[in-house]
Amino acid sequence: MGIVLKQSLRNTTITYVGFAIGAINILFLYTKILPDEYYGLVGVILATAAILMPLLAFGIQNTMVKFYSSQKEEEKDSFLTLMLFSPLLTLLPIAFGTWVFYDEIGNFLAQKNPIVRDYVWYIFLVGFALAYFEVFYAWCKVHLKSVFGNFLKEVFVRILVMILLIFYHFEFISLDFFLKALVVSYLIRTLILKLYAYSIRRPRLNFNFPKETKSILSYSLLIILGGSAALILLEIDKFMINQFVEIENVAYYSVAVFIATVIIVPSRAMHNITYPLTAELLNSNKLPELSKLYQKTSLTLFIASGILFLLIVLNLEELHQLLPEAYRGGFYIVLLIGLAKVFDSLLGNNNAILYNSKYYKTVLLFGVCLAVLTILLNLWLIPSMGIEGAALASFSAICLFNLLKLWYVNAKFKIQPFTTATGKVLGTLVVLGVLFSYLHFSFHPIINIILKSVLLVVIYAGILYRFKISEDVNGVLSKLFNRLK
Repeated sequence: MGIVLKQSLRNTTITYVGFAIGAINILFLYTKILPDEYYGLVGVILATAAILMPLLAFGIQNTMVKFYSSQKEEEKDSFLTLMLFSPLLTLLPIAFGTWVFYDEIGNFLAQKNPIVRDYVWYIFLVGFALAYFEVFYAWCKVHLKSVFGNFLKEVFVRILVMILLIFYHFEFISLDFFLKALVVSYLIRTLILKLYAYSIRRPRLNFNFPKETKSILSYSLLIILGGSAALILLEIDKFMINQFVEIENVAYYSVAVFIATVIIVPSRAMHNITYPLTAELLNSNKLPELSKLYQKTSLTLFIASGILFLLIVLNLEELHQLLPEAYRGGFYIVLLIGLAKVFDSLLGNNNAILYNSKYYKTVLLFGVCLAVLTILLNLWLIPSMGIEGAALASFSAICLFNLLKLWYVNAKFKIQPFTTATGKVLGTLVVLGVLFSYLHFSFHPIINIILKSVLLVVIYAGILYRFKISEDVNGVLSKLFNRLK
């Protein structure tokens, strides 16, 4: 776990910096500077582009990770050439279709909220930028260089957005310029990562594609379904809220979801490096090492996500006091999405195991079925329950999907992520959650949040260290304590 832990810690630090900047943007700048309907519009543009991304990327971000380590050195240039040009198979037809059917697409998106009609090309361009960003990010990850790409992904655009929001607040730019500049920010980020990826391994175009090109492209086609299904589970709620209720509700929902999404930051950081390592272990058929990695990632991520969940839920009342009144009604959204994110983290590198194994087709079928279920649940629950219905639909679908993946890995590989340490962490979190739910201070909300958080983290870390629940976490805490001494 040396390289995993080292890069994961760096990625976690970068990701938290990005989320801190994102928190300032989403909780305090977007909510107080941008009109609610335009904040909702930004949410619709980004969510729809994210749903479109797997199709535009042609699944290459996963295909590159799965097949790169199995390529001989003399085959790698032809393989990487195939990876660079394959997205054009879907990107060009979609671009042409957007141009031909622009009005029809705009009218469909604007059924409930006419403001969306004029921003179809914005959605496509952001989707294009997201797609090729993931391709170049995978290029970096297969060479075990994930830190700079993670900085661009988590920090770069958020800094630019912060600057743009401040400029708009002081009327240096117009609202129309802000939206155009937001799109350009994603395009610039992709260009920078492209240059960095080429500095790691400069592409030598070789159109004598690998012998297994057919199986590689077949895998990519299936991964499109899997990636689309996964993002439908995550992003379809914002898209469908726009179709049924006023667009301002997308803004309110986005704030609540962002608060809960902080829980998955350690998981995102660790997966940047465990994904290619998992692929390598599977390609080498090293099942004992894979089982060990599975359990370690699960425990480490559960420890991190569990305490983050408590910090958020126990401080949510104080946090809501800092937001405009319209954004204060999302407790159940945060609770449901937060629990789903903890469950995601508890599965460790489960996704990497499944999508890099020979069983990926079955898992993709599970994902497609559950994506359809998610859409149906949203169609049922949003009209009757509003944005809380969207949260309930996402929670139900994600939990069912995770249970299926957990069972399937155990059935096919005879490995599972849980140990006795998992139960110890769960018991600790439950006890601390109950005790701290009765703890209330009468100071300013920010002071209350700081006091409660520091006290909770210190007690939690002390319990983990005293009972040596996790070898990796204990190592990090020991280094921290030695520096403090």
